Amino acid sequence: MLQYVYEVITIKTIGIIAEYNPFHNGHLKHLKEIKKLEKDSLIILVLNGYFLQRGEISILTKEDKTKLALDNGIDLVVELPFIYGTQSADIFALNAIKILDSLNVQEIIFGSESNNINLLDKIASIELYDEDYQLLLKKYLNNGDNYPTALAKALNVKEDFNHPNDLLGISYIKAIKTINSKIIAKTIQRTNDYHDLESDEKIVSASNIREKIKNKKDITKYLPPYIIPYLKTPKSYFELLKYKILTEKDLSIYLTVDEGIENRLKKAILESNSLEELIEKVKTKRYTYNKINRMFIHILIGLTKEDNFNTELSYIKVLGFNDRGKKYLNKIKKDSKIPITVNRESLIYEYEVKAARIYDLLTNQNTNNFEIKNKPIKK
Repeated sequence: MLQYVYEVITIKTIGIIAEYNPFHNGHLKHLKEIKKLEKDSLIILVLNGYFLQRGEISILTKEDKTKLALDNGIDLVVELPFIYGTQSADIFALNAIKILDSLNVQEIIFGSESNNINLLDKIASIELYDEDYQLLLKKYLNNGDNYPTALAKALNVKEDFNHPNDLLGISYIKAIKTINSKIIAKTIQRTNDYHDLESDEKIVSASNIREKIKNKKDITKYLPPYIIPYLKTPKSYFELLKYKILTEKDLSIYLTVDEGIENRLKKAILESNSLEELIEKVKTKRYTYNKINRMFIHILIGLTKEDNFNTELSYIKVLGFNDRGKKYLNKIKKDSKIPITVNRESLIYEYEVKAARIYDLLTNQNTNNFEIKNKPIKK
């Protein structure tokens, strides 16, 4: 018995944070690289669900993503709640890291364009602790620069920081420092460009794959063949959003609806016939494409600023595990800083169910049943 406990405690635990929209060859490579670097490690995934960090709708259900993760060697899958999974990179990262820290994860390994952890760590420290930098960054953002440009100007460097994985990595490191976690951040070289929607290599970004799906191109080269049957084609939510914008008296109550943009929305919705048209009419330097998409999702689901402000990460929901994951979970469960039991009375759960129901309207699925049953998938 003592020998068994010793083996469980000394096993290395690796955390990853992902959306799998969809799961593709790059994700498969990422997992293989982790297993190569850290043999016999236990891998824990914090998974974003139905609506994603850039305001997109997932083309895989949360349940299917969990099954695919377990099939590809992940030992334990837990949820990143909707409330945090559809916010800015810093909030997304902070809550994902809180979950991993509570599960006693030792390392987080993420894809990186620069593959330079020292540089990312340095930038994270500057962003957190250098007040002069913070003032400069705020100044450039207020002048209308996007975040990567403002970052480079505030740091007074010529480097191109418009790399989503590196920027998200900086947010992960800031989160680790903010909560004084012992998690060690490591990187794996990312070989594709998120912004490249044309590449025909075997490993391309998820955005590239989604663009090819949109244009009805063959995608079998870019992801494992067993993924194809799981893919969903969400309907446009434009009409639902239009109804909400036209009938809601005060849009400013919703998260991300700031700086009087609700008036711009009320006018633009009457002149738009599609989501794309609406985005073009509303977009400004301050309101980027991703921020607008997140805003639309918050309006659609009804996530208010008040609810967001009054909500703490009060539980960790387990989505699935294999035998190793279950044994590990049983060992650390009672010591977890955050309870590993779903609180059905919480706002987090309420919004997760709301998100599932709207997702079902757009995809003709029954994910609401998965949420209500609250039974982890066992492999």
